[in-house]
Amino acid sequence: MLKLNVKNETGKLKTVVLGRADSNGATPNAEEAYDPKSLEHILAGTYPTEEDMIKEISAFESVLKKYEVEVLRPRLIPNLNQIFTRDIGFVIDDLFIKSNILPDRAEEWNAIDFIIQQIEKEKFIVPPEEVHIEGGDVIVWNDYLFVGTYYGVDYSEINTARTNRFGVDFLKDLFPKKEVIDCDLIKSMTNPRANALHLDCCFQPIGLDKGIIFKGGFRNPSDYHRIVEIFGEENLYHIDADGMYEMNSNVFSISPKVIVSEQRFDKLNNWLEDQGFIVERIPYYEIGKQEGLLRCSTLPLIRE
Repeated sequence: MLKLNVKNETGKLKTVVLGRADSNGATPNAEEAYDPKSLEHILAGTYPTEEDMIKEISAFESVLKKYEVEVLRPRLIPNLNQIFTRDIGFVIDDLFIKSNILPDRAEEWNAIDFIIQQIEKEKFIVPPEEVHIEGGDVIVWNDYLFVGTYYGVDYSEINTARTNRFGVDFLKDLFPKKEVIDCDLIKSMTNPRANALHLDCCFQPIGLDKGIIFKGGFRNPSDYHRIVEIFGEENLYHIDADGMYEMNSNVFSISPKVIVSEQRFDKLNNWLEDQGFIVERIPYYEIGKQEGLLRCSTLPLIRE
């Protein structure tokens, strides 16, 4: 059985589920786009090819294995986008929580059934139907849980709103000893520079006490200021709307010292190295066209 353990975003990674891009299916139609960035590339004819995405995920897998991480892969379901495993579930402490994802993506869940069978039944949590929540909106940071949400009255009309008030309350009830900090995010179905699809698109902790953040991703300034209060202004790397669009905050930590980042993020990568991090730079630009990057492609199960 898997002994789940994820207490923060940067503990040394032991076991992870990494998405896959083979048999990804045809380029979707504009009406099938889940987010504004994918829509932008569908309309422009620049949506990523399966061949390019396979190469990028393979590069990611090679880096993970370089650091002796056990890499599990979803079972192949033909003609299905299975890249973003972060959306379908997440681990907090020793509990695996099944995400209530968009109905059109429910089939992705079936591809990790063999992994779920290795989890003790009492450690596997299925939220009630009214609880909407996805792993990209849940950031685990020791005694804190940062949860991205959207409190707009038009929640049900916005496809990019993935975690609701019921999701926030569910986590508060499930983890009463943690401080749950809900972050109301900006959402847009048309402008990818004004759409924080998930919390990890505008905020992510790194190392032991640092983070990457986009102030403009928060609808309520007090949510942003609460994070600054916890981490300290001097420990936060601030990005702008273009940085959010390029997914600068969606890097992935293998340990407190090692970060996997997109090779084009020169300014960010140089800053990370100046802070003493080892930066593994890999190509992930094509996958990023779907408004998801490195953290989105991973579902950590065990960290030290």
